[in-house]
Order: sequence, then C-alpha cells, then structure tokens
Amino acid sequence: MNIPDYQEIKEIPLFSGISKEEYPVMLGCVGCEKVHYEKDAVIFLEEETIQHVGIVLFGAVYMIKEDIWGNKTILVHIRAGELFGETFICSHAEQLKVTFITAEQSEILFLPLYRILHTCSHSCIHHQKLTDNMITLIADKNLQLIEKIEITSKKTLREKILCYLSIEAQKAGSMYFEIPLGRVALAEYLCADRSALTRELNRMKEEKIIDFDKNTFRILKRTV
Repeated sequence: MNIPDYQEIKEIPLFSGISKEEYPVMLGCVGCEKVHYEKDAVIFLEEETIQHVGIVLFGAVYMIKEDIWGNKTILVHIRAGELFGETFICSHAEQLKVTFITAEQSEILFLPLYRILHTCSHSCIHHQKLTDNMITLIADKNLQLIEKIEITSKKTLREKILCYLSIEAQKAGSMYFEIPLGRVALAEYLCADRSALTRELNRMKEEKIIDFDKNTFRILKRTV
C-alpha cells in the first residue's frame, strides 16, 4: 500500500491540527492509500459504488456530468487540498451520479469515509480532529456548488463570465489573478460554446472591461 509521508500531507486542510507524532497513529485508525494519475485519467466513473473519498495531494480533478448525447459539463474544479466523492457516500444514493477525472497529472489520497466519521474505540483526540476537518471540507464543497449555481443562473454569457471572474478575484484578493481553467474547461464549466466564449471574452477585452493573457486576467471595470 502506498502511504504518503507526513511532509506530503501536513499542509492539507483535512490533516490540520494533527502532529507528526499523531500521524502514524491516525493511519492505524483510519488507513489510506496514495495513487498517482496522469492527465485525463478516470478516477471514479458514473454509476460506480464507492466507499472512499479522495483528497487531491497535488494536481486537480474535475467533477463532470455527461448527458446521453455526450455533452460534458464541469460541475466542480477540485484543487489541491480539496476532497471529492463524499456526497455520494453520505447520501442514500447507491451509485455515483457523476464522473471524476484528472484535470492534470495528479496524486490522490483515498480514505474510507466511514472510518473517519465514526470515532474508533480508543476515542483518539487526533481522530476527532480528522472528523471535524472532514465536516469543514464537506461544507466547503457545498459552497463550491452554490458558486456554480450562482454563475450558471445568470441570463447571459457575459454575466456568467463576469460572475465567475468576480468570484476568482475575490479568492485571489486582487483584480489581477490567474484562473485554474483553460478555455475548453471554462466553456464546459459555464455551460457555453467554446467559440461563443472566445468571442465574448475578446469583445469584453476590446471594451476594456477586462484584460487577459491566456489564464491571467485583470478586471478593469468594477461595474458594467
């Protein structure tokens, strides 16, 4: 079994408050496995039944939904330190309703959610920290989905773009920031045609609403 060392996980939010001394004991309580993936690799496939949540150690993961015609929508972009798969284990759904694929070369840490959320017979302090951290991460994922709803509920493509860029700027704490999505992925996330997205971005640049170079953006006007 491939297990990460403490240096690999110490900055991961799930393990916040767990010391180097507690880490091996925690692994004995919970157990985990690290897996390396290349870009565009399928981690969990729609209709699978899973028992383990994934934590992105490095890289990124897309949660996607595909319709019967093969049209793909990116629901969530999961970054380093974030988790995925928890919703379908905690709910009554017996199978996944989405697919998880790597957005780039990634390492994923898999942990059994049941063993995290149910304290061991020793009632270890570090296990309680792990449980508290997991609940916080689940809440954070819900906020990501709320962001997605906020963005895609906008009426026009321009409004969707501005809403997305506004959220990314707030996360960066600056009007000059880099987004994690390329044009294809951004179009899928916004539920838009790629060509239409490119045209609208160029129009917004010409109107000096925004400026950009590849994935680096600057918001030039606060309101339009």
